[in-house]
Amino acid sequence: MRIYISVDMEGITGLVDADDVQPGGRDYERGRSMMAEDVNAAVRGALAAGATDILVNDAHGPMRNLLPEALHPAARLVRGKPKQMGMLEGLTAGYDAALCVGYHSRAGALGVLSHSFMGHEIEDIWLDGRPVGEIGLAHATAAALGVPVMALTGDDAACTEMTAWDASVVTVPVKYAHDRFAARLRPADEAREAIEEGVARALAQAPVRPAAAEATLAVRWQSASVASTLLGIPGVTADDSRTVRASGDLPFLYRLFGVWMRVAASLTNQPPYC
Repeated sequence: MRIYISVDMEGITGLVDADDVQPGGRDYERGRSMMAEDVNAAVRGALAAGATDILVNDAHGPMRNLLPEALHPAARLVRGKPKQMGMLEGLTAGYDAALCVGYHSRAGALGVLSHSFMGHEIEDIWLDGRPVGEIGLAHATAAALGVPVMALTGDDAACTEMTAWDASVVTVPVKYAHDRFAARLRPADEAREAIEEGVARALAQAPVRPAAAEATLAVRWQSASVASTLLGIPGVTADDSRTVRASGDLPFLYRLFGVWMRVAASLTNQPPYC
């Protein structure tokens, strides 16, 4: 059984503030350690379920947050950027299941450190007309590759968002949002035990491999300049002065969206946050 783990940072146990998740933040080094512990709990759960191959993708910000020496030795790590598939780098149809560890809710939600990919630069995203953030887009893209997302960990808002997208996914809340930078925390040991148990339980189920489908992705940017520049890319059209869209299969759209973010970063000096 081959398992893929995409790990973000905002939904990690105990983390609630930008200083916890951004390089240079006063608690960032502690955040990196907490991140590794949540990932290792997921790895242990996967091993308990019979996993024989585990790939972890560091999917947060600079994508150099996980220290290789802190990772469970049974897992391999994809680290650094740029990555054509960003938060899903390395995921192929050869994997049996995907896990989302440390994920957060989308822009506009009242969740811990909620946003969609680029902090304040992206106002909203729609997939086939349905509001979506990092959770839904990761789930839909994995599904298009034929790989089911089986479990997600994060705050309760992220878990609710995942359940609304796909109620079959096992969710593990490690904290409960009081506001965007405040939460009631589960004790760390309890949270890691819940992650390990939840992942093992999720992977004990028989996965249903989804089928690929065409889709339409639309993004509303804060800056009309970003939208205007993106219209120079073949296949990109405008809904209004700040909203662009494109259609195609989801792996292609996910890669294309990564290009959009790099263009936006060059115009606004706001690097992708994730």
